[in-house]
Amino acid sequence: MKNIKLTLWGLFLGLSALWLLADSLLPAPFTYFSFRGVFVQYTGLLLMGAMSLAMILAARPKWLEPRLNGLDKMYRLHKWLGISTLVLGVIHWWWAQGTKWMVGWGWLVKPARKGAGPGGPGGPGMGADTLAEWLRSQRGLAENIGEWAFYAAVVLLVLALVKRFPYHRFVQTHKWLAALYLLLVYHALILFKAEYWSQPVGWALALLLLGGTVAAWLVLSRRVGAGRKVAGRIESLTYYPELQVLETAIQLEPGWAGHTAGQFAFATSDQGEGAHPYTIASAWEPESRRIVFITKALGDHTSRLREKLKVGAGVVVEGPYGCFDFNDRQPLQIWIGAGIGITPFIARMKQLAARPGQQSIHLFHPTAEYSEAAIAKLRADAAAAGVHLHLLVSPRDGLLDGERIRQAVPDWRQASLWFCGPPAFGQALRQDFQAQGMAAERFHQELFQMR
Repeated sequence: MKNIKLTLWGLFLGLSALWLLADSLLPAPFTYFSFRGVFVQYTGLLLMGAMSLAMILAARPKWLEPRLNGLDKMYRLHKWLGISTLVLGVIHWWWAQGTKWMVGWGWLVKPARKGAGPGGPGGPGMGADTLAEWLRSQRGLAENIGEWAFYAAVVLLVLALVKRFPYHRFVQTHKWLAALYLLLVYHALILFKAEYWSQPVGWALALLLLGGTVAAWLVLSRRVGAGRKVAGRIESLTYYPELQVLETAIQLEPGWAGHTAGQFAFATSDQGEGAHPYTIASAWEPESRRIVFITKALGDHTSRLREKLKVGAGVVVEGPYGCFDFNDRQPLQIWIGAGIGITPFIARMKQLAARPGQQSIHLFHPTAEYSEAAIAKLRADAAAAGVHLHLLVSPRDGLLDGERIRQAVPDWRQASLWFCGPPAFGQALRQDFQAQGMAAERFHQELFQMR
């Protein structure tokens, strides 16, 4: 979380600092219209900066993952940037469009335009064939395109934030933002002050727009993750009715780069539905090229998987992604896999069973549902990996909290804590353990929410 907060604030503060080197929010003379002029430029800069970085993250660049501690953190940053884009867009739109309305209503009087001088229309050296003249001729079109692209973007951003909007529809409609982004790039190139482009603020914005444009092309051409996709076929399906959980084993074709326990991948079994992210529940063995996903019926798509998936059917797997890799030097690790959050820990136990480690490990698995067959597998995995399993079925054993963990693991101060499960539960445990003195960098949480 620290890295994504630093990135978010670093973007806005960095662009603000560069902009203040080029202009001021206190123009002289200070009037409503002089302030509006610079404020529209400033908010436009922040808006396009945020939208450009969000677009770059949407392309899932592999080089950014270790710097932001995983694709799950990148998507959380992407979401925050989307919310920032929505807020900045409304502010930018109001100062640009609302002022025109207020002039029309008679609430404001627009100052008379200054006559053309050197560098203005018709001035020396400014023939009709110059770039400056062409840019001026495009302003009306750029303003109209920006306004209507803004309206469409607001609708798509709001839909992205509404959890009830079906995931597959979200995936389908969210891609349209890439096309709208390209329209807004045109809007920015025409309306950003020409003198800014020769200064650091212009260079920074140009790099962001270039990166965002390349990312938008990848999204629109469906090239995102193209180099990390491998075809496979479903080898087996195992359903646990008490848990409403489906275990899917897939035989991959050659080309998979391998994965580390705790990572996840995108799987596409239906082109109309698109790719869905799933945590990998198996260790990687190059000889078998077998990968396992465990999915719980939590939404429209996952609820239908049991009926839609068939043994022998083709699947495309993209990945792996994520940095929830259990890599630290603490002598003790505490794992908490709440509900379906147990999945990455299953993969890690299978890995440890084949290649034992030196750390002492306590795994807590709180669950509201119980399946004898699933728990038998979990106990076998824990025994094979040398992991101390603490099973809590909440209707019978009550709820898990920080104090209960500390009582079960007295030397917890020497441990790192790895959590996967409901975000609110993870946040509560994080605050509890940090209040008891655990360093923030020892608490690792998978933020497995892709919207």
